[in-house]
Amino acid sequence: MSDLEVRARLATRADRLGQPRRLGVAESVAGMLALLLLVSALAPQLLAPGDPLGIDPLSAFEPPNLAHGFGTDESGRDIYTRVVHGTQSSLLIGAAATAIGLGLGIVLGTLAGMLGRVVDFTVNRFLEVLFAFPGLLLALLFIVIFGPGVATATIAVGLSTAPGYARIIRAQLISVRSTAFVEAATVLGRTRWQILRRHILPNTLAPLFVLATLGIGQAIVWAATLSYLGLGAEPPTAEWGAMLSAGRTYITSAWWMSFFPGLFIVLTAVTATVLGRGIDRRMRHL
Repeated sequence: MSDLEVRARLATRADRLGQPRRLGVAESVAGMLALLLLVSALAPQLLAPGDPLGIDPLSAFEPPNLAHGFGTDESGRDIYTRVVHGTQSSLLIGAAATAIGLGLGIVLGTLAGMLGRVVDFTVNRFLEVLFAFPGLLLALLFIVIFGPGVATATIAVGLSTAPGYARIIRAQLISVRSTAFVEAATVLGRTRWQILRRHILPNTLAPLFVLATLGIGQAIVWAATLSYLGLGAEPPTAEWGAMLSAGRTYITSAWWMSFFPGLFIVLTAVTATVLGRGIDRRMRHL
């Protein structure tokens, strides 16, 4: 490549980075929803100062009205307050499960991609065994062994997502490992650990930010599913899956008990998906 071609490419890249990119309507809406969810998670008292566990039997089963925007449940608890406060626990479960799955995936993927054929073969066979089970079934199996609960459900969801992350990381490691700058570092006498830490991992982990954004939405849906089945958070905890489970008994007479928690589960999953894909598109143009 000539010097003029290199300069032209660098100039084009600089111009592209300097130009502001317009956000699409979907990404703008997703960004606003993400901000609202973040505020709800970090400071739910700002949006719903009431007590999510406070009962008022005289106000039980009230439909949405001016006093209770999302209605009330069988104990007179305000659904809006519980949904807002449930954002904290639901996002925390989703983020923690994603961190567990991503961390385990990084370890397994790094072992498979860096420690030779024997380790690669062993890790791949282990991942194939995990892939033989659907993710949710693997989470259910873990809960059956260790018992239900929020912590168990979070770990179960994380473990069920780890094989997918491990496969992606292994593929990225093998691709980066064969690049010219890694070969140059090897020729210069860098140790395997130095090459991994300084050259391979930084270029491998960058795309995982997009995967983590998408994974949080998936983890929230799976954790809510486990709570709905009675294997995660238990009533009267203000958690979307537990609220959805509590409302199924009254679905024909008090639809709002299930509708609003379910709506926020869907909105959160869609928001994470749209933001993840938007970030992915922008990273591809860098």
